[in-house]
Amino acid sequence: MNDENTLRLSKRVADMLPCSRREAELYIEGGFVLVDGVLVEEAGARVTPYQKIELAPDATLLEIEPVTILLNKPAGVDPLSCLTPEARNALAQKERFLKRHLHNLTPALPLDNEASGLFVFTQDYRIARKLVEEGNRMEQEIIVDVEGSIVEDGLAQLNQGATKVSWQNERRLRFAMKGPKPSQIEKMCKAVGLKAVAQKRLRIGRMSMGGLAVGEWRYLQGFERF
Repeated sequence: MNDENTLRLSKRVADMLPCSRREAELYIEGGFVLVDGVLVEEAGARVTPYQKIELAPDATLLEIEPVTILLNKPAGVDPLSCLTPEARNALAQKERFLKRHLHNLTPALPLDNEASGLFVFTQDYRIARKLVEEGNRMEQEIIVDVEGSIVEDGLAQLNQGATKVSWQNERRLRFAMKGPKPSQIEKMCKAVGLKAVAQKRLRIGRMSMGGLAVGEWRYLQGFERF
């Protein structure tokens, strides 16, 4: 497309409505503008004078709220790579997916690369601050697959302080502990004769993965709290 024959989309929208250029940008960034029937979210996109510009009937200039994303992270996978529209949980489609929801995401309480389970991204500084500042006081529930034979009184050794550990089956332990550090669970298992071969985080505070399949994600709802 020859730039000499095009205009910024924000100018087309501003002239069409009419509205200010900044208001036009907010409509575009909010996912309310279609060009020839295709949603365009980049205010700097260029269009020809002949392309059809439409504004969605529900368009609003209300501020777009920051989002928090809950992901069921697969083991050994970069969690950011999972945040695609196709991987969104099919039963959690109330909010519109916008490209800007993937900008400036803070990973809160990250997992080791080989671990799986509940992973949190947020754009909301209040949630980021809560999970960082209160992370060491917030209980996490983690399922750990193990190999080897536990030493005598090994389970009692694992249950130290606020950490609660129980057998789920003969090869799986459930840890409920506050602020686990990287490799801490592996070291705890090794100290009692076990090798941790897989870890899956099920819960952070009051938030669990619910019905998220491996690799799926959803938005945190306004009423939900960690």
